Order: sequence, then structure tokens, then C-alpha cells
Amino acid sequence: MALAPTCALVNVESASPALSDPKMNKMKRWIVKGALIASAVWGLSAAHALTMDEARGIATGDSDARVQALAKAVAQGDEKTAVYLQALSDDVVKISKAQVIIARDGQGTDPVTGQSVPVPDDAEDVMLNNRLRGELDTALAALKLFSPDVKVRRLAALSLLKEPDASRAPLLNKALAAEQDDTVKSLVRQARAAALLGSSVPNDRLLAAQELAASQQPETLLLLNQRLAEEQDPSVKKQIQTSLATVQESLRWGERLGTLFTGASLGSILLLVALGLAITYGLMGVINMAHGELMMIGAYATYVVQAAFRQYLPGAFDWYLLAAVPLAFITSALVGAVMERTVLKHLYGRPLETLLATWGISLVLMQGVRSLFGAQNVGVENPAWMSGALQLLPNLQLPWNRVLIIVFAAAVLIGMSLMIGKTRLGLFVRGVTQNRPMASCMGVNTARIDTYAFALGSGIAGLAGCALSQVGNVGPDLGQSYIVDSFMVVVLGGVGQLAGTVYAALGLGLVNKLLEGWTGAVLAKICVLVFIIIFIQKRPQGIFAMKGRSAEA
Repeated sequence: MALAPTCALVNVESASPALSDPKMNKMKRWIVKGALIASAVWGLSAAHALTMDEARGIATGDSDARVQALAKAVAQGDEKTAVYLQALSDDVVKISKAQVIIARDGQGTDPVTGQSVPVPDDAEDVMLNNRLRGELDTALAALKLFSPDVKVRRLAALSLLKEPDASRAPLLNKALAAEQDDTVKSLVRQARAAALLGSSVPNDRLLAAQELAASQQPETLLLLNQRLAEEQDPSVKKQIQTSLATVQESLRWGERLGTLFTGASLGSILLLVALGLAITYGLMGVINMAHGELMMIGAYATYVVQAAFRQYLPGAFDWYLLAAVPLAFITSALVGAVMERTVLKHLYGRPLETLLATWGISLVLMQGVRSLFGAQNVGVENPAWMSGALQLLPNLQLPWNRVLIIVFAAAVLIGMSLMIGKTRLGLFVRGVTQNRPMASCMGVNTARIDTYAFALGSGIAGLAGCALSQVGNVGPDLGQSYIVDSFMVVVLGGVGQLAGTVYAALGLGLVNKLLEGWTGAVLAKICVLVFIIIFIQKRPQGIFAMKGRSAEA
């Protein structure tokens, strides 16, 4: 019965001879057509208005009977049904011997007439199990196909594509006839095909498989594979196999781009971690085993700023990260300056002693954090503008937090390059790195430059910790996961070379993620490590060799 009004919506002109009258002008033709469509829609709602028996059938009885009553009500698709189902989902429906009532804030409403009614004393809550709740969610999604918002209709069509049900075919036909947006219409058509894929008629299954070949949704692969395992008809089976190959090919580019993005994301994190080390180790020659703990301090500084905003500035919580970035840099830079002034300035030129000293400092810093914040990880929330994902393809979503971390890493790299190449401090750092005695003879205070450079590298490590807090938990062992990888990046790129650090970080990130798809995470790590060992054996200076008299000597 639901298909008759649908046909009226599709074939309005054939249903009315007046519309074919050549004497009728264009304006009158549209007025008559609009009146016919409106009457068809009104007739559909009037003929299929929710009744008390249907409302009671959804609210009481065994699960199978209630699911059948729910499917019948959804096929009708009127506004009162949608209101009633939403009330059921919100657990505000009560039932008595005489009637079913929507009870919100102590006020009762008849779901059939919409009038206010008293709530009887013997009214009981409607019980819903997990199966019924799932059916309700899908039913509400189906009714959202008629929302005035295009985005809501698109999400509803996607939901029905993931949860196909042959009983919703009439409703999908109705939605397809009324839909004007091409994207939503395509999704509704695919949802209808998915629903008919389980039909008992082979020709229906054949047409459904042909329709689904145009789908670029990952869920379609699962539906087609399930149907392929059960299909007995040879022609339908062949079409399903053809559709599977077509969908897989359409999704392959999304998988490739997703792998590249994941590799770039990992590379940007490695770059942030290694940039600070490129100064402390690459430019100053200090093997700083506490570099990971300086990152950890930056991450905990972000956590403290988040807690302060939550308590004192809850209305501005989404902007706490703007305050956390400079504080993470300053905190880690101060800790690094204290390390350099109290311990490391006495150990320059003695790499083994420097390694042991900074390793001991890393243990002290980790224990200090455990004493202040506890041994358990702490959570740092993403601001609202960093939540969610950018949908580029049906099977390709780019999380906003990782996209913005890539942008942040690029900004830090540009700022650091400008500082090293264009500022007076950068000139002094390069001079001390290339020839310390000559720089001292020219009046450069090398001790002060050492402190500034180490503080700068430590501050950049704090920025890396701030960024890492947005993609994972923050704990005392945060830095231990990245210290080895960051050293590999610096050594592979070339000691003291920022360009080499960039190439090495992005290259290792991409290679690591590409290998993970073939060999798994553990073997991928081993392969990368073996490659770096072989590369360093053949080219000890790394990708780029340092220029200067100290390097040429």
C-alpha cells in the first residue's frame, strides 16, 4: 500500500490529463503539479496515521512481534510515528491497561492524537532490551530520510546502508521519490539495493548486486561477501563477484592515501621529537638521554594548563591549547637550561660521561613526575576544534588532531630554520658548532650560547610533548617510546643538518607504515633498524654531511 502514493509522486503528469493540456501555461502547470504532490503526501499520512493498537504492539509483547510492529510502523513513515519512536528511545513511554502515554516532565501526551492526557497511577514503564533498542535506532534513522536537512538525510541513508532490512524497501522507495539531492539519492538507492540483496527473488538480488557495484562504501564489501557465501544462483553469484571487484578497486585509492597520511602523521611526530635533539646532539654533540623526559615535561605542562582552564576558565576550555603551547616550551626550556648549567657544562667533549649523566637525570625526572602526578597515565582532552575527522573519501577519514599536528610540525620547522639561519643567536650557534675556538676568539660567549642552544632544543622537545598529548595518554614513560627513534632520525639525516632531519623523519614514518601493511609492526621496526645500520655503515655522515672546518678535519 505504501507504493501507491509513491507512484503518484513519480507519475504526477500521467495521473492528471490537465497537465498535458497544451493550452495551460507554465505557471498554472506548476500550481496543479504542486497541488497533486501535496495531496499525495497528505493521503499517505492520513492513510497510515499511527493507531493506538500499533503503538501498543510496539510497546508490549515478545521481541519478535514488537520488531514486526515496529517495521510496519516505520514503513508508514508519518510524523506521529517518529515522535512516538523517539519517546520510546528516550524511555519516556508508559503503558496502562487502557492506553499508551508519552510522559515527559510529569505531563502525559497521547501519541495518536497528540493531546494532553493524565498519567494513570497504574501506568508502567515500557521495557526495551538491546535488540529492540538497536531496531529503534535504525528505525529512527529511516524516518530521518525525510528531514529537511540534507546532512541528516545523508547520515540516515548511510545508517540504513549499514543495517539493511527488506521490510524498509517501501519506505526507501518513498524517500527516493521525494529526494532532490543527487548524493543522498544515490545513497538511498544503494540502501534499497542492500535491502533487496536478501530477497527471495533471484532477479531482485541480481539487480541489487548491479546497483551496489557503484557503491564506494566499505560496508558494501561486507554485505556482498556475506551474500556471496550464501548465494546459490550462478548468474547472481557471478554478478556479486563482479561487484565485489569493482567496489574493492574503488576503495583501493582510499586505502593507499590513508597509508600515506598515517606515515606522514608518524613522520611529523618523529620530526617534532627529533628537531630538539638535532640541536642538543646534532649541533652541540651532547648525547642527551633525558630528551624524552623533556618531552614528558611539556606534555604534563599541557595537562596542568588543561586542569587550570577546566577549574577557573571553563567557558574558554576549547582555547586552553593556545596557552599550553608557550608554557610547555618555557617549562622544558627552563629545565634544560638548569641541566646544562649544573651538569652538562662540565662534561663537554666527554660523550660517555654525558650519556650516563643525562640517563641518571632522566630517571630523576621520571620519579619526580610520579611523585607529583602519580604513576598512572593522565588524559588530555582535545579541544572541540581538534575533534572529529575530515571525510575525503568513503573509506578515508583524516583525524583533525593529526592533521593539525602535521601543520604544527611544519610551523615549528619553519620557525626553527628561520631562527638558525637568519638571527644573531643562530649565527652564534652555527659559529660555535663549526669552530668553537675561533668563535671564542671572535668574542662569542660560547658558554652562554651553549646554554641558549640547549634550552632551545629542550623547549622544542616540550612542544613535541604538547603535540603528543593530543594523540595519546600522558604518563611518566612517555618519552621512552620515542627516544631511540629520534636518535635514529638525527643520525640518519646527518648530524647537525635540519634538512636531513626532515627527510629522515618523514622517510622513516612512511617506510615504517608501508612495511607494517606487509610484515606487521614488529618486523617493520626490525627492517627499518637493519636498513639504518646498513646505511650508516656505507655513509657514516648520514644523508647530508655537515659543512665546516670541524667536519673537514
